[in-house]
Amino acid sequence: MSKDKIVDTFSECFKMWFSRILITAIDEETALDAAQSTVGFATSIIMCSAEAGIERIVSAEETPDNRPGVIIQIWTKRSKLMKDELLTRISQSAMTAPTTSVFNYLEEGEKSEPIGKLISYFGDGHQKKITKYERDMWKIPVMDGSFLIEESFNFVKGIAGGLIILIGKSTKETLAATKFAIKKIHGSPAKAITSFPGGICRSGSKIGSKYTFLDESTNHQFCPTLVDEIEDILLPKGAKCVYEIVINAASEEDLKLAMKEAILAVKDNEEIIQITSSNYDGKLGSIKINLKDL
Repeated sequence: MSKDKIVDTFSECFKMWFSRILITAIDEETALDAAQSTVGFATSIIMCSAEAGIERIVSAEETPDNRPGVIIQIWTKRSKLMKDELLTRISQSAMTAPTTSVFNYLEEGEKSEPIGKLISYFGDGHQKKITKYERDMWKIPVMDGSFLIEESFNFVKGIAGGLIILIGKSTKETLAATKFAIKKIHGSPAKAITSFPGGICRSGSKIGSKYTFLDESTNHQFCPTLVDEIEDILLPKGAKCVYEIVINAASEEDLKLAMKEAILAVKDNEEIIQITSSNYDGKLGSIKINLKDL
């Protein structure tokens, strides 16, 4: 891998709890609609109650009920927060979407919650516990048939906050390159998500602020409009646009693979001037992933 445009720095990562869920439906479009709704408003725990995103779309041959599906991940800072996130997101989004079924897609977990059983009470006494697809499931009557959901959902600690910053010559070309990097991440075997809209963040933040009521604020050192206004700018000459890719993954190996795929996707793009990351002297996390080692 050509490393001349890769800055010798590291991404400062940390552990969070995550669940891995499969949503299936009558067709891919419906499954994707359900998944997108279920992971909504979950870009960052800075202001959201969780972080969530789509891992990948799976074919009917890969799912328990032989229907198209979408794998999603939901992340929380503390394990006790996961129960409410799963309850609300599955019951108000996944269950409400036409024809869906929902499966736990994490075989082993450090913790587990009976989410399917709790949601089954919506059946108002008409729900039934069944064994199907070699799983304990709940069958809940709804207006287009039955909603099937696995009884229990597992969650474990994964690695969050893998950060790649792409610095380019123009907004159009930097955005195109970043989108291509996102596509490569989700086309890889990495069990990873990119929780921001389209996987891309334009408003990268730093820890701290001049205002005492803010814990985070704009990462001014990477703002092109401030090149001539501040002394501690970190942008190379010619930089006009900066985008972040923030990755959460099931393991450190998955995270490294996802980050590597993103870097490989853009390293030879002449419109990308620099590939870097941002860190905060251990204030954000204790896990370091060096970009040049990928």
